[in-house]
Parts: sequence; structure tokens; C-alpha cells
Amino acid sequence: MKRRTILGAVCVALAMPGLALAHGPTRQKVTVTAEVAASPDEVWSVIGNFQDMSWHPAVFSSTGENGDEIDATRVLTLLEEGGPTISEILYKYSDEKMSYSYRITEVLVEVLPVTNYSSHLTVKPRDDGGAQIEWRGAFYRGYPNNDPPPELNDEAAIAAVTGVYQAGLDALVERFGAPGS
Repeated sequence: MKRRTILGAVCVALAMPGLALAHGPTRQKVTVTAEVAASPDEVWSVIGNFQDMSWHPAVFSSTGENGDEIDATRVLTLLEEGGPTISEILYKYSDEKMSYSYRITEVLVEVLPVTNYSSHLTVKPRDDGGAQIEWRGAFYRGYPNNDPPPELNDEAAIAAVTGVYQAGLDALVERFGAPGS
């Protein structure tokens, strides 16, 4: 009887090869770094406050509750007053390590084509002076099923997150200067 069950399972698997290959989206990851001439302390004093993302050019305003405490929340309004928003929650914070981690709790996929997004922002000293800023995130594309439309596929999600990170880090390089400049 056991042999028939195994044989039956093999026959079903061979009869439906597409079934074995079908799967949903995979978790995507993006890491973007920038080096600046300013000290890590100077950089952290600008970006280390979870409630204040005014350093990012796409953020018009940010409001929130509970400062830099775990489970603090913030709502970022993008581009202009009344613009689209992103709601986030802080789940890890270390002033000593100059690092914090947060998750998006609410965003329209038309604004940022991702789901289940988490991110980490860290400032580290460079060996020859200045600081390195690392912004990394992990997420799923905005369309959770197979055959996503182009604006909600993996490539769109990666491009959007990379663009957000790069714009923010470019603004910090402009503000603090590049090393050796």
C-alpha cells in the first residue's frame, strides 16, 4: 500500500510539471551606501532622530509619537502638503551603534510598490575619516501573486526602493560633502 501511495504521488508530480514550478514572490533586498566627509556623530545628529526625516528630499513633513523608543511611529508626507503618506514603526534603535530599524505599516503600492518592507539605517566611521551611511531594506513586490503587472513586479520594487535610498543618500553627500572634496 505504501508503495502505491509513493508511485501515485510521483505520477501526479510528473503529470503536472507546471504545478511544481509555480511559486509566489521572493523577498528582495537592496543595500545602498554613501561616504561623506563629516564625522559619524555629525551625520547621526541629522539622521538619527526617527521622528525627523526632513533630510530626505522626498519628505515634505513627518509626524510621529514616542521619539526613538521601540514601537515609536511616524507618518511621512511626501512631496507636498496633502501628498501621499507612508506610515512606519520603529522596532530597533541604538544611539551607541548609530543604527535604527523600522517597518512600513501602511503605504499604497502606487506610492511605493512593496509589501512587508523593513529597513535599517546605519552610520559607521570610515578608516580615513568621515562616515559611511548604509541604508538597506528587504521587501516583497507590490503584487503578491504570480504574473504581476510591470509597475508592481520585482524590478519595479527594487528600482523604487533603490531610488528612495539613493535620493536620501545623495542629499546627505551634498549636505556633508564627499570625502576628499
